[in-house]
Amino acid sequence: MIEQIRKFNLWDGNPQDTGFLRKTYTERTLAVADNSLVKVLVGQRRAGKSYVLRQVAHHLMERGIASENILYVNKEYMEYDDIRSADDLQQLYIEYRQTFSPQGKVWLFLDEIQLIDAWEHFVNSHAQDFAEPVELFISGSNSDLLSGELSSLLSGRYVDFEILPYSFNEYTDLHHLLSSRENYLRFLQGGALPELSHLQSEETRRHYVSSLKDTILLRDIVRRYNVKDTQLLEDVFRYLVNNASRMVSIQNIVNYFKSVGRKTNYETISSYISYLCKAFLLHKADRYQIAGKELLNGNCKYYSNDLAYYNYLYKGFAYGMGSLLENAVYLDLYRNGWEVYVGVQGHTEVDFVALRDGQKIYIQVCWQMAQQEQTAEREYAPLLSIKDQYRKYVVTLDEIRFPNNNGVEHLFPWELSGIIQ
Repeated sequence: MIEQIRKFNLWDGNPQDTGFLRKTYTERTLAVADNSLVKVLVGQRRAGKSYVLRQVAHHLMERGIASENILYVNKEYMEYDDIRSADDLQQLYIEYRQTFSPQGKVWLFLDEIQLIDAWEHFVNSHAQDFAEPVELFISGSNSDLLSGELSSLLSGRYVDFEILPYSFNEYTDLHHLLSSRENYLRFLQGGALPELSHLQSEETRRHYVSSLKDTILLRDIVRRYNVKDTQLLEDVFRYLVNNASRMVSIQNIVNYFKSVGRKTNYETISSYISYLCKAFLLHKADRYQIAGKELLNGNCKYYSNDLAYYNYLYKGFAYGMGSLLENAVYLDLYRNGWEVYVGVQGHTEVDFVALRDGQKIYIQVCWQMAQQEQTAEREYAPLLSIKDQYRKYVVTLDEIRFPNNNGVEHLFPWELSGIIQ
């Protein structure tokens, strides 16, 4: 088995494709390295988790860790097909130790670990092995990875990171572009999944996004949760992608499908939405009552994990560029560790209330305000009605900058990262 997987490991100076450096994620991961905590990377398929793991492994070697002390396992490669259970994984680990006799700590990377039965027991055992210390880095494509037995077994002895597609800053770094309105528009009208940067034609990109969507729906949802109506599952995803930035309720979605002759019910739609979120295709933003500082039940918003699903699959629906921009701003906030909610202030709505480490910011998103004076008044009004002293911003893609309006600052979307990082 060791010879079979040798090409995927760093032993003997084997070259490895580490791709575009995801500096934010590698730095976050390495900042909590060299201890007994299990590092857990989660996120949608093809968002870049495997590259981040390999980049972390390379950084460890640069720090002086011997290549023989690093073992990389990726269940998506056929060479690892024989690793089906925790017992199989243990046998591989024993063979690895017998082959290399690593001195000191072993750094173990387990990619797409959810494909190994009872993997939790292997991770739990080696995470607390004081006789043969192991530091574990694991990844998976479903948020259930951190629920149930793992969290109980590890009881707080892990730290998790969610890997998202490229940010605009990464997009410009990758393509050697300047931060500008023109380039941000290109970013909005494409997709930020890493593989898309290697595909040239629109047709190829569309086929790639479609096949990725199908794979996620089939492997991470249909098979995992025994979904019966696969067409309804995709139609629910399509509906929510095309209603990003709009307040929705499960009952309204049920009513919509019944109005077009589809038989369904509240429990089914609720379950399907939950599965889509667990597979990281969608993110939910609950309502937050600004005055009472409490969450509200009922209506909420859902945002797509990447704009490619709209741009390459579902274009042509009633979905304005302002909705794309709002989705992108949500992802920026979420990517930087903010809890993101839809603000409710009396009878008005604030697009985002973002909370992190005792900080709070309010953000209103609008495509452009310069064309109509009423638009500017409408966008500023909800923020001006908030009487606390937290920072308030209007984010737009206008070609001119608006002056500070009684403490509300105007930002272009590419400037947001400097505020929220």
